[in-house]
Parts: sequence; structure tokens; C-alpha cells
Amino acid sequence: MIIELLVGAAAGFISGCGVGGGTLLLLYLTAVVGVAQRTAAGINLLYFILCSPVALFLHFRHHTVKWRQVWPAALGGAVTAALAAWGTVYLPTDWLRRGFGVMLIYIGIRSLLPTFRHRK
Repeated sequence: MIIELLVGAAAGFISGCGVGGGTLLLLYLTAVVGVAQRTAAGINLLYFILCSPVALFLHFRHHTVKWRQVWPAALGGAVTAALAAWGTVYLPTDWLRRGFGVMLIYIGIRSLLPTFRHRK
């Protein structure tokens, strides 16, 4: 119970920064606890629903939410999330794990590379 609380706190911290604490939670659930990928995904979604309003409230309060960027991303995310949730029922668990692993490797490499920003 203590370890789960600490993992949840760490994931909450990362989520509050807007980075994606669910990734940490998924890794813990699948690699350490041995929860099936589909079950871990469901737990992660519920975690997100319960934790994101707190962080979102503070982001609203500090005016860091830019609606012009939110709507296109949310629309694309909602559509692909629905397709992915439907697809996970039919995809083999190994494919889901490998896809998640590839995504983590890609994000890790991108995080290590210098960032280039567009000038306005």
C-alpha cells in the first residue's frame, strides 16, 4: 500500500507538470506489479479522471491553458482514444506492450535531444 501511494504521488507530480504521469503508473503496474496491459490502461484512465481536475484547476488559475490549442488537440485525442480503446480489445497483448515500449523509447530519445523552438 505504501509503494502504491508513493508511485501515485510521483505520477501525480509528473501529471501536475503536464508531462504524463500515467506513463510512470503504466510502467509500474505492468513491469513491477504484473498487471495486464489492458487492465493497467483502464486503471490509468481512471487515475487520470480523478487526478487531472486538481492540476487543471491550478493551470486555469495561472492562465496556462490556451483554448486555441486545446480544442484541436482534444478533438484529435478523443477520436483516436476511442479508436485505440476499441482496438485494444482485438489486438494481442504483446503488440500493445511493444507499441508502448516503442513509444517510450521515442519519447526518451526526443527528451534527450536539444529542443528547437519556432521564432514568432
